Amino acid sequence: MSVLGASDMGPVWQQVSLVALLLVAANRVTNAIVKGLLGVGAVGAGCLAYAGLYEVNAFRLRRVDVPVLPSGARPIRVLHMSDVHMTPSFRARQRWLSTLGALEPDLVINTGDNLAHQDAVPYVLRSFGRLLDRPGVYVWGSNDYYAPQFKNPLRYFQGPSRMVRRPQHTLPWQDLGRGFKEAGWIDLTHTRASLEIKGVRLGFRGTDDPHLGQDHYAEVTGPINRDEIDVAIGVTHAPYRRVIDAMTSDGHDLIMAGHTHGGQVCVPFYGALVTNCDLHTRRAKGLSQHSAGGHTAWLHVSAGVGTSPHAPIRFACPPEATLLTLTGRSVETSAA
Repeated sequence: MSVLGASDMGPVWQQVSLVALLLVAANRVTNAIVKGLLGVGAVGAGCLAYAGLYEVNAFRLRRVDVPVLPSGARPIRVLHMSDVHMTPSFRARQRWLSTLGALEPDLVINTGDNLAHQDAVPYVLRSFGRLLDRPGVYVWGSNDYYAPQFKNPLRYFQGPSRMVRRPQHTLPWQDLGRGFKEAGWIDLTHTRASLEIKGVRLGFRGTDDPHLGQDHYAEVTGPINRDEIDVAIGVTHAPYRRVIDAMTSDGHDLIMAGHTHGGQVCVPFYGALVTNCDLHTRRAKGLSQHSAGGHTAWLHVSAGVGTSPHAPIRFACPPEATLLTLTGRSVETSAA
């Protein structure tokens, strides 16, 4: 049996001290990691709460001027609404929409996706209220025909969403259409139409929803006849390039669309990450210019009023409608 002497204890205590220091350091690292994860989780939870409890109902009216009228014409105020995605329970959305009638626009353009529930039609019509007394045109979106379905949000990064199998039952879009038509609004689905407002002849062409592949622009295509039309406006739900290219090539002055939700969940100071179509993310919402076939048109994409009930959040992309003031072509564009 051997007994450690005092001279032998030094190395042992050094080893014990080293192990103790390593354990303390490891514990501090672990605590830092845990605190970091908790911090990230808290930030994530805070962002989700903000997106789902506040911003989704932080409605705003965007205002923008578009120089498309003949020089000297009086301004025409156009209210662009899209992607309402109404259900009976969306009370805040209904209240805000009901205030828009006070704007008394000269024209209302609705680019679809009004419904998200079988019982939503009377809520849409009641919310639009006085707007139905104004001249209006509209097209349909996929969520006028079919109720929204849950989708994995990450799949949007792989490209536009696809409806693998269309539901057997449709939403009551025809009832909504009757309400619009009784108010005098014009269904632009694969149709040409015209309205004269403040002495300016506005010509319209529209399509069914490109996101469903139901667009048949060939039924209304052709060069704009400037002897009959002062301002040509193309209207579609989803701004797929094949449609806006064709409308631009025909000589439209302005194209109106929705569908993108402006990206819905965006990165602050950067913008949209997806558009759910083949439009570039830089143009996920707002006013831009689009060129095709030797022509250039103004393109306005609405970020929309609502969201799918399955994804009731918005981040860095508030819900909106837009009041476009059409001005003479000599007036520069300004946005707010």
